Amino acid sequence: MSFTEEPKSTPVERVVQPVRDFANEAASGGIVLLACATVAMALVNSPLSAEYLAIWDEKLTVTLGGAGVAKSVHFWINDGLMAVFFFVVGLEIKREVLVGELSSPRQAILPSVAAVGGMAVPAVLYYAFNTSGLEAAGWGIPMATDIAFALGVLALFGKHVPDSLKIFLTALAIFDDIGAVLVIAFFYTDHLTLIALAASGALLGTTAAANWLGVRSMLVYAVLGVALWIAMLNSGFHATVAGILLALAIPARARINSDSFVARSQSLVNEFKSVSHPDVDALCNDRQQRVLLALDRETERAGTPLQRLEHALNPWVALFVMPMFALANAGVALDGVTAQTVTHPVTLGIVAGLVLGKPLGIMGCVWVAVKFGLADLPENVNWKHIGAAGCLGGIGFTMALFIGGLAFDGGVLLEAAKIGILTGSLLAGVFGAGLLWVAQNGEEATPQS
Repeated sequence: MSFTEEPKSTPVERVVQPVRDFANEAASGGIVLLACATVAMALVNSPLSAEYLAIWDEKLTVTLGGAGVAKSVHFWINDGLMAVFFFVVGLEIKREVLVGELSSPRQAILPSVAAVGGMAVPAVLYYAFNTSGLEAAGWGIPMATDIAFALGVLALFGKHVPDSLKIFLTALAIFDDIGAVLVIAFFYTDHLTLIALAASGALLGTTAAANWLGVRSMLVYAVLGVALWIAMLNSGFHATVAGILLALAIPARARINSDSFVARSQSLVNEFKSVSHPDVDALCNDRQQRVLLALDRETERAGTPLQRLEHALNPWVALFVMPMFALANAGVALDGVTAQTVTHPVTLGIVAGLVLGKPLGIMGCVWVAVKFGLADLPENVNWKHIGAAGCLGGIGFTMALFIGGLAFDGGVLLEAAKIGILTGSLLAGVFGAGLLWVAQNGEEATPQS
């Protein structure tokens, strides 16, 4: 076999490859998320409703060294799995700040001011409908963007959508996520336990010290992360905040630069060739095996733990964590929905925030930034595209449901919030897709010079 020959795929690879291809598609996360939300709605409105709801109330005990935590399945999804979601969000934020679209102040200005407007205006509109009482606690619900759904809608238009618009919307959603985390941490915290909070700080400091000392073992960070999650859970802050904090302490530096990696790898490849024998398989050649192990080490040193974790966890978050959250939280019993529910101030405030507040806040702040020369529109992006991005920013879904669960402890208010989130997100997605269609057809109708 020549060194340039592609290996033949195995039967298992031929079965698994379509799944991998689907997982790598931009729209795949949104498709699975939508499917799980639909299943949740179907089950909660079916004869299996009682069994469906009972699943989330089942106790699940996790023990370690004699100590255990007994919580409902719903808790482990909302506080456990969603901590992984926030961890990946934190990794994305750190990467973008270090080397991505947020690494340059000039690049970061437009999505950051757009995100501020996209958070502030929906909150104000919601508060206009709910100025007092328990309802007022839901002001944070329409603030965040569900990037999986938003990018999924963009993906439906393929190459007709400028790449710069996808980058802008992604950066905007990242700032949205930062804002949502801060809102959760500081406004949806009932009480603080100083001892647990001090333990959280000590564990975060230990994690940062491990990074500074050059520790790159994922096991070390996993153990510290679980301990940080437990401490945060008992501190009064929402446990998922531990995911963001842990991500900020994950190493993001390579051990060797690209030139060193190329030189060392080329030397090892040459050695591999020199010790190869056409009649001896690599499995039987000890020297080749040593070279392969050395190549693995050099590859590990040239990469970063941050990138490896993000790459490994992204499919799990998109295709398992977020869909499980939707399955456990998106169900609304329609037989309990009345005209009073639909016209409830919580419902109207959320719909207004997502459908009107998001595009008004995003477009308004982008216009101000461009008007006063603080930033320029992204390349190949026009105001129709910005309007579409503003509407797609109103797809709150996952984060909105999450904050809704923190704001309202069940009952009529949470049901009204879910109705508002599902209705507002659906309308925002339809309006965003409509504007993208208008922008696309407008470009096709423009005569070429």
